[in-house]
Amino acid sequence: MSRTLEKKTTMHLKPSRFAKKSPVSDRPAKKIHTKKPMIGEQKIVLFNKPFDVLCQFSGGEGRKTLSDFITEKEVYAAGRLDRDSEGLLLLTNDGKLQAKLTQPSNKTTKTYWAQVEGIPNAKAIAALNKGVPLNDGMTLPAKVVLMEEPAMLWPRNPPIRERKDIATSWLEITISEGRNRQVRRMTAHIGHPTLRLIRYRIGSWTIDGLGNGQWLKVRG
Repeated sequence: MSRTLEKKTTMHLKPSRFAKKSPVSDRPAKKIHTKKPMIGEQKIVLFNKPFDVLCQFSGGEGRKTLSDFITEKEVYAAGRLDRDSEGLLLLTNDGKLQAKLTQPSNKTTKTYWAQVEGIPNAKAIAALNKGVPLNDGMTLPAKVVLMEEPAMLWPRNPPIRERKDIATSWLEITISEGRNRQVRRMTAHIGHPTLRLIRYRIGSWTIDGLGNGQWLKVRG
């Protein structure tokens, strides 16, 4: 083989200036977040929370917590219920269900029974139904009606403080938001402070047939 041919076979081709360069970036690769799969079968627990119970399983510092009542393992509260509120708390091991029930965009409705000071008139109730201004913005339209004292009502310990010269009444309030202490702030806005608050329903689940302090595993 001639030297000329040898040179031709060992020559390196220069890259074309029109050739596409592979993209190189200094940015770190994006992490792909995937939802953790639910371990085992779906569990749903309904709990009729008593007054003065914290919606956590530990760290009560002398106050009662969920662990004083619920023995089911690996379930967590879908949303919260204030210490001074009573009624339905739903617990589950299903993260997707938790998100569905708690994310405002899903607009899961919740119904509360509120014992308020005084008797709201039609104008006050219409204002709640339309939406009232709170310090964090207008509330969405609600469904509010006067109701009789709930037939399944249990004694509260301690009892509410009632003023002898002022009557009380009950409101059934259905909302699709979950702002901090929203129902209490709504009734205070119309001049009728909430004295007792019970959550009756979350979505399609209620406390029907569930005594105060009792829990029921409805799935799993």
